[in-house]
Amino acid sequence: MRLYALTDRSCHPELSLNEQVRQAIEGGATCIQLREKHADFETFLQEAKDLAKLCHAHDVPLIINDHLEIALQAGADGVHLGQDDLDLASAKAKAGSLWIGISAHSVEEAIAAQNGGADYLGSGALFTTSSKPDVHTLPIETFRQICQAVDIPVVGIGGITLENVDQLAKTGMAGPAIIQGIFGQPNITKACQKLVKKLDQLDLEADPDSSYGIVTK
Repeated sequence: MRLYALTDRSCHPELSLNEQVRQAIEGGATCIQLREKHADFETFLQEAKDLAKLCHAHDVPLIINDHLEIALQAGADGVHLGQDDLDLASAKAKAGSLWIGISAHSVEEAIAAQNGGADYLGSGALFTTSSKPDVHTLPIETFRQICQAVDIPVVGIGGITLENVDQLAKTGMAGPAIIQGIFGQPNITKACQKLVKKLDQLDLEADPDSSYGIVTK
């Protein structure tokens, strides 16, 4: 989850979704999430099946946003669920070997998700984001505490760009989850390459001696 890319087909309407994702993988994206808010079930499923083939050919995991049944039928690697989606216990009962990611906006939600069997967390929005303009931003201090409160990977999400990702150094995150900073750029492959280079220069490990707040696992 070093560079977690979330799709947005509207960014490059001249390119197929498969081509956009292929370019992201070529640039160094290490995980892909298929995010479809408006597609009907059959369209979503076919897209997921096509992307699963592409991702698996490159040894990159595919995560499906919100829809466990799509993930199962498409042969994806995981599903990501928000706090208002299918509850974690029900998802665990049906998911089999799928990874389950959970959105967490507080230390309490993060610990509850880990205790419930989540495989990773997505936390934010860390910066103002056009994909969810009505969402409140999460203080980076709180994000750092979330990362330190759990043992499972945490990806940061929400408005992360090449220009601001360095603000997330020493938070303990596994990596950034990015939409516009990848698929919204003129050249998707180059955008990913630049992000990978920047991430390689950053120290993401949390400082164990920091006094960012006491949390209980």
